[in-house]
Amino acid sequence: MELRFEKAEKLKEKPDMNNLGFGQYFTDYMFVMDYKEGKGWYDPRIVPYGPIEMDPSCMVLHYGQTVFEGLKAYKGENGEILLFRPEKNMARLNISNERMCIPQFDEAFMVEAIRKLVKTEEDWIPSLPGTSLYIRPFIIATDSKLGVHPGTTYKFIIVLSPVGSYYPQGVKPVDIYVEDVYCRAVKGGTGFAKTAANYAASLKAQKVAEEKGYTQVLWLDAIEKKYVEEVGTMNVFFVIDNEVITPELNGSILAGITRMSAIELLKDAGYRVSERKISIQEVYTAASEGRLNEAFGTGTAAVISPIGEFCWDGVKLPVNNGEIGPVAAKIYDTITGIQSGRIEDKYGWITKA
Repeated sequence: MELRFEKAEKLKEKPDMNNLGFGQYFTDYMFVMDYKEGKGWYDPRIVPYGPIEMDPSCMVLHYGQTVFEGLKAYKGENGEILLFRPEKNMARLNISNERMCIPQFDEAFMVEAIRKLVKTEEDWIPSLPGTSLYIRPFIIATDSKLGVHPGTTYKFIIVLSPVGSYYPQGVKPVDIYVEDVYCRAVKGGTGFAKTAANYAASLKAQKVAEEKGYTQVLWLDAIEKKYVEEVGTMNVFFVIDNEVITPELNGSILAGITRMSAIELLKDAGYRVSERKISIQEVYTAASEGRLNEAFGTGTAAVISPIGEFCWDGVKLPVNNGEIGPVAAKIYDTITGIQSGRIEDKYGWITKA
């Protein structure tokens, strides 16, 4: 398919790149592509950023048939535009599509489309440490009809947003509330897919956690409320007796790209890494015995978030004296170093725009 370009009549005034926040500003252009049953994906284009017209009966508004991804572009020290493992994000988006009955797309074509879109918006990529251009691809069902069934028409859209650190406090330990009332996902459901429903289901617990003074929620399994699954926006890791443990992918946990990268780096560095079930009681027991060395989350938005405290059933559990641990620090420095071009990419993770 040929990617066409529609020039904007007027460009936006760019925000203060020293005070971006996260997801507050959007660039001049976006990518759009359409799908129609019997025709397939067609008319890929880069067009001026702006509203999209939707019928009130649009299926995505009523039945939530939508998926999305999140990745970033970085300005390297030599001025090159660097994308971190975009092919993995596109592969995961097709996995989400399969679960949500959305048609598959050509992953290689979409990586190329992302490259061209980001290159078009090169001037929007911030260059200060900790900043990046966030890339949000998403697909929505656009049929104008009611009835619980998969759509027959879709839009694939990509918007870009220059961002600072996901957490205003920067790379400092966050406090986590362990949720044991509400459920986010269950095996056989949509937990492994990146779909809006998962995040809608998490909002109530997130609100409760914030009211209690906690930054994020740690979800337990929905059946026994016993085993650790993931943090609201991150996969989670524990360092116990110098072994790095992360919950196994069981169908209700998102297979994070940063999670995958962290595991590869840890194994390459000689750490013992286990992907297995781990109960919240095991974490608390290890802490009480002095064997919980550190805990941290991984995700595209924050990369690495050290965890300074858990609260489970009213019992607070400090971790590593509220400081970032050596394992989390090493992973953060290595991944961000590769992303920015400061460290050699010996893994082939970087795609240049």
